[in-house]
Amino acid sequence: MRSEILDILFIFNSLLLGVGLAMDAFSVSLANGLNEPKLRRFKACAIAGAFAFFQALMPLIGWVCVRTVVSYFTKLQKAVPWIALVLLLYIGGSLLIEGIKGGGDEGKPQRLTPKVLLIQAIATSIDALSVGFTIADYSLTSALVCVLLIALVTFVVCTAGIEIGKRVGMKFSGKASILGGVILIGIGLEIFLTGVL
Repeated sequence: MRSEILDILFIFNSLLLGVGLAMDAFSVSLANGLNEPKLRRFKACAIAGAFAFFQALMPLIGWVCVRTVVSYFTKLQKAVPWIALVLLLYIGGSLLIEGIKGGGDEGKPQRLTPKVLLIQAIATSIDALSVGFTIADYSLTSALVCVLLIALVTFVVCTAGIEIGKRVGMKFSGKASILGGVILIGIGLEIFLTGVL
């Protein structure tokens, strides 16, 4: 167990898994930065932390499901792309509509509420449930280390996404929420098409 955790290949694979899983969260973080270019550092860390938490939680739930109730987990897998699509279409559509209605209102971007952040974090991490299959043979300690590495990578990647979005958002001002909405809708469609096809 201990040698597996200290194994370079195990750490490398976990970090790589983190990068792969964080890409949707990165795009949503980018959209959040675009939409709210004056976002404070504490709130940016809270956003990145929420994404990191759920990106770690979902594979761990998947790991538990595979080891306990595999048949139920398999049935749930079919619904994952639909859930992500609905959630991201809802958030992206709201941003898009607000951007079109009040696009000239550059001084007042839509604020990211805890409810919207929770929906974003769940929508972008729900496909990570399937990672539970890939780490099913890990011991509990190894699975915990793996998901902590995934969380660390997600936090760093999302923080970078927010910062990039903030800088670009300053330039686009009123049109940023339209771009953010389009990004979220695109991510929802990508998760859906990848999961269904």
